[in-house]
Amino acid sequence: TTLPGRLPALHKRFAEHTMKLFEKHGMKDESYWIPTDAERKDNTLIYVLAHQSREAAKKSWDAFRADPEWIKVRDESQKDGSLTTKVDSVFLNPTDYSPLK
Repeated sequence: TTLPGRLPALHKRFAEHTMKLFEKHGMKDESYWIPTDAERKDNTLIYVLAHQSREAAKKSWDAFRADPEWIKVRDESQKDGSLTTKVDSVFLNPTDYSPLK
């Protein structure tokens, strides 16, 4: 969830840097979504990443957060203030009947 007016800057950061850094650290980019409802369409980005395991996810996120390139990109993109107000993280497993399986 972004601060008002900051979603375009978040999209730019993801498109130009974050996705590549996720892949660098073993996270598989699956999909990126923008809600259509009026309340969230201008301040929310939802994305799905795949990991081999929860332990692999923890290792990847720790490496990502410590990556000097990420720190530089994050800091540069926030020179006019933070982009986000909150980040929610949810781990999911597909159901037996999911087409993803």
